[in-house]
Amino acid sequence: MTASSTTGSGRQGIAFLLAALATIGPFSVDTYLPSLQNIAETFQASPLEVQQTLTSYLFMFSVTSLWHGAISDALGRRNVILVTLGLFIAVSVGCIFATRIEHLWILRGLQGLAACAGVVISRAIVRDMFSGAAAQRLMSHITMMFAIAPAIAPVIGGQLQALFGWKSIFVFLVLFGSLLLYGSWRWLPETLPVERRQSLHPAYLARAYWKVMTSPIFLLACGGLAFNFAGFFLYIMSAPVFLMRHLGVPETGFLWLFGPAMAGLLSGSFLSGKLAGKLSAQQTILRGYLVMGTAVLANLALNLWAAPSLPWYVLPIPLYTLGMSLTMPSLTLLALDPFAEQRGLAASCQMFLQSLNNSLIAGAIAPMLWGSTLSLSLGMGGLMLTGAASSALYFWLIRRARN
Repeated sequence: MTASSTTGSGRQGIAFLLAALATIGPFSVDTYLPSLQNIAETFQASPLEVQQTLTSYLFMFSVTSLWHGAISDALGRRNVILVTLGLFIAVSVGCIFATRIEHLWILRGLQGLAACAGVVISRAIVRDMFSGAAAQRLMSHITMMFAIAPAIAPVIGGQLQALFGWKSIFVFLVLFGSLLLYGSWRWLPETLPVERRQSLHPAYLARAYWKVMTSPIFLLACGGLAFNFAGFFLYIMSAPVFLMRHLGVPETGFLWLFGPAMAGLLSGSFLSGKLAGKLSAQQTILRGYLVMGTAVLANLALNLWAAPSLPWYVLPIPLYTLGMSLTMPSLTLLALDPFAEQRGLAASCQMFLQSLNNSLIAGAIAPMLWGSTLSLSLGMGGLMLTGAASSALYFWLIRRARN
């Protein structure tokens, strides 16, 4: 089956499959969060040592994401996804039998290597199949389905942790990865014809990577996307401290954060799809920043004038994710549009920059800021403003180039 032969209902199925492939990332991170304390007790490890199992995952995710798209440009989208899913299953089995925290550092890094392929290549597949408003609508639908995973992953993780302990998290990931492998083998089409494939010659790759990574408009669009998401990702990485220490939530209560946040993400993605073709990308992105700015101000006000409590300290977060998800499809596609012949490689570079930023959030910024809810709210505001500045510079450069 090829992209060109896919029917309308088939395309909806592909959108669901692409979203499922992208969810392997949040499931690998968020299902794991309620087990961090149990893992520390099992291995007699410090909180920082356990936190580095997340950092190693995110670091390898970011580094290897730089290559998955280029490899798929040369070998095909489907082949790379099937191989990396097999690797994900194998290292998840290894995590079950880990006996030292250092083993988890290595195995979680390999998990990150494998998991990033679905996220990267799914973006290239969207641009292989569609352009313009149709691509924005499909990307919005994928984002909507993708939003469900972070909402339910910590809930599943909390229940598994309470019933069976931390190893059950990796049993779940083995089963989930196996379902994705079967679904991809059975239904995922190859969307990159042989005649459109690119070389893996080092000289060609060096020129292509240089072209993409030195493009100001690419870097600015990616910066807007990465820093917008970082304002929310800060709370994901701080969730155990934010919920359990500051707000007194038990290990099974992570839905307090992830449920409303993903509801906002779903709503924003739905609106982005509805606005596709009615508003320009710039108009949609501007509305997203207005919503995010309102959320940041509300969050700061609560932290300055009200004591930590539920549900008030959580309410600004779904408003932020609504605005963030309004901007995501447009910024994602704007970054890829200039590179029609190297979409996979450009998607790799895009994911590399975003996930490298996420690694910095997880390894340094979140531990530095999670000491108080006020510092977290200030961090969200600063990251959002950085994303807004990147997006504004992007559109300024585009206008200057056209004049």
